Amino acid sequence: MTRPSDATLKTILERTKTIAVVGVSMNEIRPSFYVARYLKLKGYRVIPVNPGHAGETLFGETIRATLADCPPEVDMVDIFRRSEAVPPIVDEALAVFPKLKTIWMQIGVSHPQAAEKARAQGVDVIENLCPKMEYQRLFGELRMGGINTGILSSRL
Repeated sequence: MTRPSDATLKTILERTKTIAVVGVSMNEIRPSFYVARYLKLKGYRVIPVNPGHAGETLFGETIRATLADCPPEVDMVDIFRRSEAVPPIVDEALAVFPKLKTIWMQIGVSHPQAAEKARAQGVDVIENLCPKMEYQRLFGELRMGGINTGILSSRL
């Protein structure tokens, strides 16, 4: 697994409009919740996917049970599931989203065979990274001690 270039990551984050977040939690302290909320706040349409909460509302969207229940305009699938759960998620995403451009697997999530299958169909695959963290890093939003790290000051 090779880390994508910053240019590739930035292109993906700039072109993406609608993200299906598989494995999103209703628990505000879970990474899947706050990553999905952050992406929503950044202007993406976030479609939550979690069969245990299907029909409930999160971030102004109805939680879907499966990817097949999501609107067809999804162009990125963000996976918050264990690596062994990835293959059927990728298969379903490839089958139901005609505009799919990206499969994104969160930190700690990777599946080389599923990734290769998606790439063979022209879909970009990111493994073992977080879109929230990459967005913050690439668009100058990381902060240290209240100081934006994208800005250097002579007072530092």
